[in-house]
Amino acid sequence: MRNKGLFLVVVIFLLCINLASSLSIAARVPEKYAEVQAGERVYFEIEVKYPENPRRKDLRLDYEIRDTEDNLIAQSKVLKAVETQASFIDYIVIPDSVDTGIYLLNVKISDYDSLSEEVGTSFNVRGEKTDEIKIYFFVLFGTSLFVGFLVGLQRTRRKKR
Repeated sequence: MRNKGLFLVVVIFLLCINLASSLSIAARVPEKYAEVQAGERVYFEIEVKYPENPRRKDLRLDYEIRDTEDNLIAQSKVLKAVETQASFIDYIVIPDSVDTGIYLLNVKISDYDSLSEEVGTSFNVRGEKTDEIKIYFFVLFGTSLFVGFLVGLQRTRRKKR
Protein backbone atom coordinates (compact mmCIF):
# COMPACT_ATOMS: atom_id res chain seq x y z
CA MET A 1 0.00 0.00 0.00
CA ARG A 2 2.80 2.34 0.92
CA ASN A 3 4.65 1.60 -2.36
CA LYS A 4 1.51 2.33 -4.36
CA GLY A 5 1.23 5.76 -2.71
CA LEU A 6 4.88 6.53 -3.42
CA PHE A 7 4.47 5.32 -6.99
CA LEU A 8 1.42 7.56 -7.43
CA VAL A 9 3.33 10.60 -6.10
CA VAL A 10 6.24 9.91 -8.47
CA VAL A 11 3.89 9.56 -11.47
CA ILE A 12 2.08 12.81 -10.60
CA PHE A 13 5.44 14.56 -10.13
CA LEU A 14 6.68 13.36 -13.53
CA LEU A 15 3.48 14.48 -15.23
CA CYS A 16 3.74 17.95 -13.71
CA ILE A 17 7.30 18.60 -14.83
CA ASN A 18 7.59 21.01 -17.74
CA LEU A 19 9.95 19.63 -20.28
CA ALA A 20 12.70 22.16 -20.91
CA SER A 21 14.05 22.65 -24.38
CA SER A 22 17.71 23.18 -25.03
CA LEU A 23 17.01 25.10 -28.23
CA SER A 24 19.23 28.14 -28.55
CA ILE A 25 18.96 30.78 -31.25
CA ALA A 26 20.93 33.93 -31.95
CA ALA A 27 20.32 36.67 -34.49
CA ARG A 28 22.90 39.22 -35.57
CA VAL A 29 22.96 41.94 -38.21
CA PRO A 30 26.48 42.11 -39.71
CA GLU A 31 28.19 45.48 -39.43
CA LYS A 32 27.94 46.01 -43.19
CA TYR A 33 24.13 45.89 -42.97
CA ALA A 34 23.68 47.61 -39.60
CA GLU A 35 22.74 50.76 -41.49
CA VAL A 36 20.49 50.44 -44.55
CA GLN A 37 18.20 52.65 -46.59
CA ALA A 38 14.45 52.36 -46.94
CA GLY A 39 13.61 50.02 -49.82
CA GLU A 40 16.77 47.94 -49.39
CA ARG A 41 17.22 44.49 -47.87
CA VAL A 42 18.58 44.05 -44.38
CA TYR A 43 20.63 40.86 -44.15
CA PHE A 44 21.04 39.02 -40.85
CA GLU A 45 22.63 35.85 -39.53
CA ILE A 46 20.66 33.21 -37.67
CA GLU A 47 22.37 30.56 -35.57
CA VAL A 48 20.26 27.66 -34.29
CA LYS A 49 21.58 25.10 -31.81
CA TYR A 50 19.25 22.24 -31.04
CA PRO A 51 21.40 19.45 -29.53
CA GLU A 52 18.51 17.34 -28.24
CA ASN A 53 17.08 16.98 -31.75
CA PRO A 54 18.15 13.52 -33.02
CA ARG A 55 16.91 13.93 -36.59
CA ARG A 56 16.10 16.60 -39.14
CA LYS A 57 13.15 18.72 -38.06
CA ASP A 58 11.23 21.48 -39.81
CA LEU A 59 11.26 24.74 -37.91
CA ARG A 60 9.17 27.79 -38.75
CA LEU A 61 10.97 31.13 -38.60
CA ASP A 62 8.93 34.32 -38.41
CA TYR A 63 10.80 37.57 -39.08
CA GLU A 64 9.30 40.88 -38.01
CA ILE A 65 10.57 44.43 -38.26
CA ARG A 66 9.13 46.75 -35.66
CA ASP A 67 9.75 50.38 -34.86
CA THR A 68 10.59 51.63 -31.36
CA GLU A 69 6.86 52.06 -30.65
CA ASP A 70 6.29 48.34 -31.43
CA ASN A 71 4.42 48.99 -34.70
CA LEU A 72 4.79 46.20 -37.26
CA ILE A 73 6.70 47.48 -40.31
CA ALA A 74 7.36 44.26 -42.29
CA GLN A 75 7.21 40.52 -41.79
CA SER A 76 8.31 37.33 -43.50
CA LYS A 77 7.95 33.61 -42.78
CA VAL A 78 10.26 30.78 -43.82
CA LEU A 79 10.58 27.09 -43.15
CA LYS A 80 14.02 25.57 -42.45
CA ALA A 81 15.05 21.98 -41.81
CA VAL A 82 17.44 21.78 -38.84
CA GLU A 83 19.25 18.90 -37.20
CA THR A 84 21.43 19.60 -34.18
CA GLN A 85 22.65 22.99 -35.39
CA ALA A 86 22.39 25.34 -38.34
CA SER A 87 23.72 28.72 -39.32
CA PHE A 88 22.45 30.72 -42.25
CA ILE A 89 22.01 34.23 -43.62
CA ASP A 90 18.59 35.54 -44.53
CA TYR A 91 17.07 38.92 -45.35
CA ILE A 92 13.91 40.96 -45.19
CA VAL A 93 13.04 43.97 -47.36
CA ILE A 94 12.60 47.34 -45.68
CA PRO A 95 9.52 49.15 -47.07
CA ASP A 96 10.16 52.38 -49.01
CA SER A 97 7.88 54.34 -46.69
CA VAL A 98 10.00 53.75 -43.57
CA ASP A 99 11.39 56.82 -41.80
CA THR A 100 14.97 57.10 -40.61
CA GLY A 101 15.71 55.68 -37.18
CA ILE A 102 16.38 52.53 -35.22
CA TYR A 103 14.28 49.43 -35.93
CA LEU A 104 14.04 46.05 -34.24
CA LEU A 105 14.28 42.72 -36.01
CA ASN A 106 12.51 39.94 -34.11
CA VAL A 107 13.05 36.31 -35.04
CA LYS A 108 10.60 33.75 -33.67
CA ILE A 109 11.37 30.08 -34.16
CA SER A 110 8.81 27.35 -33.57
CA ASP A 111 7.91 23.84 -34.61
CA TYR A 112 4.52 22.21 -35.03
CA ASP A 113 4.42 21.24 -31.35
CA SER A 114 5.10 23.35 -28.28
CA LEU A 115 8.59 24.60 -29.17
CA SER A 116 8.79 28.38 -29.35
CA GLU A 117 11.73 30.76 -28.89
CA GLU A 118 12.22 34.40 -29.81
CA VAL A 119 15.27 36.60 -30.19
CA GLY A 120 15.83 40.12 -31.47
CA THR A 121 18.44 42.53 -32.75
CA SER A 122 18.41 46.09 -34.06
CA PHE A 123 19.58 48.06 -37.08
CA ASN A 124 19.42 51.62 -38.35
CA VAL A 125 17.60 53.03 -41.38
CA ARG A 126 19.39 56.08 -42.75
CA GLY A 127 18.08 58.91 -44.91
CA GLU A 128 17.68 58.66 -48.62
CA LYS A 129 20.54 59.17 -51.04
CA THR A 130 18.67 62.04 -52.65
CA ASP A 131 20.53 64.43 -50.33
CA GLU A 132 23.85 63.16 -51.69
CA ILE A 133 22.55 63.37 -55.26
CA LYS A 134 21.52 66.98 -54.69
CA ILE A 135 24.98 67.83 -53.41
CA TYR A 136 26.60 66.17 -56.44
CA PHE A 137 24.21 68.05 -58.74
CA PHE A 138 25.07 71.44 -57.20
CA VAL A 139 28.80 70.70 -57.34
CA LEU A 140 28.52 69.69 -61.01
CA PHE A 141 26.30 72.67 -61.80
CA GLY A 142 28.66 75.07 -60.02
CA THR A 143 31.66 73.59 -61.83
CA SER A 144 29.87 73.94 -65.18
CA LEU A 145 29.08 77.59 -64.45
CA PHE A 146 32.70 78.24 -63.46
CA VAL A 147 34.04 76.57 -66.64
CA GLY A 148 31.48 78.51 -68.71
CA PHE A 149 32.62 81.75 -67.07
CA LEU A 150 36.29 80.96 -67.83
CA VAL A 151 35.47 80.12 -71.49
CA GLY A 152 33.51 83.37 -71.84
CA LEU A 153 36.34 85.35 -70.24
CA GLN A 154 38.87 83.76 -72.62
CA ARG A 155 36.73 84.68 -75.66
CA THR A 156 36.36 88.29 -74.58
CA ARG A 157 40.16 88.55 -74.19
CA ARG A 158 40.68 87.19 -77.70
CA LYS A 159 38.21 89.70 -79.17
CA LYS A 160 40.02 92.64 -77.50
CA ARG A 161 43.35 91.73 -79.20
